Amino acid sequence: MKVILIKDVKGSGKKGDVLNVADGYARNYLIGKGFAVEATQKNLNDLQGKKSSEQHKIDVEIADNKAIVEKIKDKEIVIRAKAGQGGKLFGAVTAAAVSDELKKQFGVDVDKKKINLSSDIKTFGDFSAAVKLTHGVGCEIKIKVVEE
Repeated sequence: MKVILIKDVKGSGKKGDVLNVADGYARNYLIGKGFAVEATQKNLNDLQGKKSSEQHKIDVEIADNKAIVEKIKDKEIVIRAKAGQGGKLFGAVTAAAVSDELKKQFGVDVDKKKINLSSDIKTFGDFSAAVKLTHGVGCEIKIKVVEE
């Protein structure tokens, strides 16, 4: 019997897989416990529609990420910070501060979790950070910390 898995089943397959299994296993276990549905033409068409919809969402997300990268690639972000004697900053420049400055200076919204600072920024100067968005899209940005 042909079935479509609607949940991951250890030892059988992942969600969305079409399997040819024994009738008893299909009826008593997979369909009975809600792990699969019978592979009728309607269910196969629904599966194909879901897969194409998911692929479309991924394509749109990649396009959006590439647009963000084009706006910020090889750009320099200027962050103003307060410091005490000796040029040491009060606190540190964090990924959240970099994210806020990206929004202010370039109008792009990048989650702070997607910004990877090479080290903590606790002094004035020039630094770099990697922006890693989803699906392997990313770039390097330059950060310039100046006195407020």
